[in-house]
Amino acid sequence: MTHVLFVCTGNVCRSPLAEALLRREAAARQLAGVTVSSAGTGAWDGAPASEGAYLVGLEHDLDLSTHHARLLTREVLAEADLVLTMSRHHRARVRELDRTARVQLLGEYAGRTGGAEEVPDPFGGDLDVYRQTFAELDELIRVAAGRLTSEADATGSGQ
Repeated sequence: MTHVLFVCTGNVCRSPLAEALLRREAAARQLAGVTVSSAGTGAWDGAPASEGAYLVGLEHDLDLSTHHARLLTREVLAEADLVLTMSRHHRARVRELDRTARVQLLGEYAGRTGGAEEVPDPFGGDLDVYRQTFAELDELIRVAAGRLTSEADATGSGQ
């Protein structure tokens, strides 16, 4: 079993979308051994998904209506086998809380280099900004799911 934790700032835009996308992708790939959650380095516990993330999710058949933000803590990190962050400062916060955590930027995990590893925060932007963020996350999650599939196959823990 592999538990993947996505981390952004408020846990209301990027990480809930990434969580929902990986859940869908894992189901499509029949990755039974993968569970997914999300948290934020500055989250207000219980906050709903942002309106932009909610609406863009609906455009792609992802329902974020039951999402509740949660703050990144040592306890949340203890549940995770792999932590994928949206930016370098999120990764730094993960390392402050748990030096042993397996943590990477989502973009790095998906093979991006040369400064394209971070996913920009759409918070406060218009719906088109959220659509761009969704498209970027969708691409990254597909690559990340492929890597998770390969890792599961290599360890015999897939399906």
